[in-house]
Amino acid sequence: MKKLLSGAALALSLAASPLLAADEVKLQLQWVTQAQFAGYYVALDKGFYEEEGLDVTILPGGPDIAPPQVLAGGGADAMLNWMPSALAAREKGLPVVNIAQPFKTSGLMLTCWKDTGITGPQDFKGKTIGVWFFGNEYPFLSWMSQEGIPTDGGDDGVTVLKQGFNVDPLLQRQADCISTMTYNEYGQVLDAGVAEDELVTFKYEDMGVATLEDGIYVLEENLADPAFADKMARFVKASMKGWKYAEEHPEEAAGIVLDNDATGAQTEAHQVRMMGEIAKLTAGSNGALDPADFDRTVNTLLAGGSDPVITKAPEGAWTHDITDKALN
Repeated sequence: MKKLLSGAALALSLAASPLLAADEVKLQLQWVTQAQFAGYYVALDKGFYEEEGLDVTILPGGPDIAPPQVLAGGGADAMLNWMPSALAAREKGLPVVNIAQPFKTSGLMLTCWKDTGITGPQDFKGKTIGVWFFGNEYPFLSWMSQEGIPTDGGDDGVTVLKQGFNVDPLLQRQADCISTMTYNEYGQVLDAGVAEDELVTFKYEDMGVATLEDGIYVLEENLADPAFADKMARFVKASMKGWKYAEEHPEEAAGIVLDNDATGAQTEAHQVRMMGEIAKLTAGSNGALDPADFDRTVNTLLAGGSDPVITKAPEGAWTHDITDKALN
């Protein structure tokens, strides 16, 4: 009996030992809780993180939250960010590194009123175009530079309207075109009663100026710590498991997102539709960054004329070390 009791006590002692405690990971999203981030919420809900010995906290973003600043201040271990924003931050002195790329394809596009006569980029001249800022403007500015279209207004340029994160400028005819995501704002325009045949869209992917979105980034200095690198490998492994589950079970994934939406602002129909579109963007990615996609993004950003997003090709801005550990 004494041996049994001592064995039980030892087991309890080990269970309470800090050495066996789950490793904490804080992930900063770049926007509010929605199906754009379904893979992470699914991994949390399904216990994929727990299986990897992780205690993950997902931090929602918003219009007043800049993920690079949160990462720099130590408020998160990893952040999600569009590559143009991340590379611009890196060039300005914040050494962020892409450790995984769940999104293979860009969902960014311009949505325009067809009755403006716009049929291609050449017709943007003299028009007003809504553009998101806070790092989201870089792909647009680079695109216009490649087209030789100034962004300071006038008959030969475009007037850039700093667009809020809504579709009001288009609906209220304040802009001829606005920025939309295939999985979000485009659906909002349709929900407002606009028919698809009233619109013309330009996907950045189709225009050859797509840049990578929603990558996972950490600070370079942290990667030098083997324990941190190991933790991130387990995080990426579980996250990608979550993404593939979400792709295969979009309605369930949307429901999990809704369960995690503390604001109650999201609707089931909207999140199910969003998850269906998001699955198209993550399809084909196992989490490892494709160097060709990185080079395309960099080349697009460097083609910024007199005002490029970045001034030189970055070095050390991504690594396969984490995904090699996660996937093997």
